[in-house]
Amino acid sequence: MKRSAAEIIREYGPFPDVKAVHGVTYDGSQVWFASGDKLNGLDPASGKISRSIDVAAHAGTAFDGRHLFQIAEDRIQKIDAASGAVVSTIPAPGGGGDSGLAWAEGSLWVGQYRERKIHQVDPETGKILRTIESKRFVTGVTWVDGELWHGTWEGDDSDLRRIDLDTGKVLEQLDMPEGTMVSGLESDGGDQLFCGGGDSGRVRAVRRPKRS
Repeated sequence: MKRSAAEIIREYGPFPDVKAVHGVTYDGSQVWFASGDKLNGLDPASGKISRSIDVAAHAGTAFDGRHLFQIAEDRIQKIDAASGAVVSTIPAPGGGGDSGLAWAEGSLWVGQYRERKIHQVDPETGKILRTIESKRFVTGVTWVDGELWHGTWEGDDSDLRRIDLDTGKVLEQLDMPEGTMVSGLESDGGDQLFCGGGDSGRVRAVRRPKRS
């Protein structure tokens, strides 16, 4: 396993009226983050919130190219990104113990926090298609270039891990500075990983290591 210190490139926030960040996604131009009763669209260039959607937003967030997906307690809401309307809901696999959320290959990937699992879920029905075991609490999930990464948070320690799809084995680990928590994870499709900062109310960009 490759292990190194996470390189934080930029920190966003804290923001007015945002007590905690629960989930993070990226739509190609804006970083969206969940803050309890709102989804907030953050311009990563200016660091300002450019738009908010009033919707229950308790955990992971994802984007499929047109819709935002947002965990709200025991369900996953599908939200029209243009209008902000909830167009459908499916049950969340953890029944309220869900954390990270990502979109890849036509499926949702849902972290189940205390069970240390990541589920591939049918976005239409909520049916679990496969389950990957992790070794730590899962607090964020993202895919980039065919790699599955997830965030962890136990005690005062958080890290970002790239794991083997078949075995759940950790292939690479980026250790966050002590006391810097990860609650939500999303790639920008390139060399940045956006991390929710839990109760700090911040969003952080971490450099994704280059592949040789």
